[in-house]
Amino acid sequence: MLCAAADGGELALCTGCLEDLPWQPASACPQCSLLSPFGAVCGSCLRSAPAFDITRALFNYAYPLAQLLQRYKYQQALHIAQTFSKLMLQRFSRTATFDRIIPMPLHPKRLAERGFNQSLEIARLLNRQLHSTLDTTSCQRIRLTPPQASLPLKARSRNMRGAFRCEQRLQCERILLVDDVMTTGASLHELASTVKAAGASHVECWVVARTQAKG
Repeated sequence: MLCAAADGGELALCTGCLEDLPWQPASACPQCSLLSPFGAVCGSCLRSAPAFDITRALFNYAYPLAQLLQRYKYQQALHIAQTFSKLMLQRFSRTATFDRIIPMPLHPKRLAERGFNQSLEIARLLNRQLHSTLDTTSCQRIRLTPPQASLPLKARSRNMRGAFRCEQRLQCERILLVDDVMTTGASLHELASTVKAAGASHVECWVVARTQAKG
């Protein structure tokens, strides 16, 4: 997908391109996935813990992965979801158990504009191996908010307040949230807060990429 070589294999990426991707290092905070010495919980999470318990990210949001994600989201290159899901299953625990997998919901207007939910396409493929319940209906995005990328970092938390609703009781359930990119974590924090308010006991986030900007 990157260099047009013929030997991409099942990931559609040759060995050289795969090695050159901006892989998330082991020295990342286990809760929010920001870089942290020795992989310890970072100071930000210690001061103000997010609603999610664990974050697993494949990559830092950097070249050329960022361009690959842009192609996936905005040029409807849906086949790239297979690469992302396979890499997640390789890198993250194949033995992880969850009661539900919830992809980041899109507002109906945003979904109509884009034509697909990029997080759902990845979650659908993950669920084939994790054998959980893929839940696309319990949580809805009820506020049409400006895109997070268009806002200053400090405005993103305010932008997401009250954005989601959960209509299902999730008493003591383990929930996996799937998203493509985590920037400040505001969207995933708000969604995790929503599912915990519905009774979830553990919330884990799997994302393709994590930006390393603090804010």
